[in-house]
Amino acid sequence: MAIVLSVSGSPSATSRTGRLLRHLDTRLASQGHEVLPLDVRTIPAEALLGADFKHPAIVEATELFARADGVVIGTPVYKASYSGVLKALLDLLPQYALTGKTVLPLATGGTTAHVLAIDYALRPVLSSMGAAHIVQGWFTLDKDITTRDDGGLTIAPQSAEALGQVVDQFSAALGRPAVLAAAG
Repeated sequence: MAIVLSVSGSPSATSRTGRLLRHLDTRLASQGHEVLPLDVRTIPAEALLGADFKHPAIVEATELFARADGVVIGTPVYKASYSGVLKALLDLLPQYALTGKTVLPLATGGTTAHVLAIDYALRPVLSSMGAAHIVQGWFTLDKDITTRDDGGLTIAPQSAEALGQVVDQFSAALGRPAVLAAAG
């Protein structure tokens, strides 16, 4: 099927956002997609903040975006916007790095006051980068994501159902030609 790049824009190694993405990666892989995880926090800060386009980690991230048919972008919401490390990476990618790609934006946060961050902060950036189709995104409250003692993840039933639906819509959109996806 498709190659999916799953990008966690969280600066934290123990973030709910990253854990949620890795959980959703399993669902996408079970649907036959090849999933490539990318945690932006693993890219050296000097490369991101120094805008070092030639740094091997930036070159590798750019190549991952180029290989992908679809991209899942997850971010915690800070101060009504997506994370700074995600912004730093997006700024270093080629202007049209998302051309022809289907994109699923996801966000996590502590309050529903930040629910519009996907549509007003993240979606315009993804669109400006040439995404062929940005499917309906989803905001999940931090309180709905719990890490179990075994390291697994528990998602509140309502959130789990909604996330399953948006991931399935994203997966289905990956199977459509870009022209049809843009109309859908």
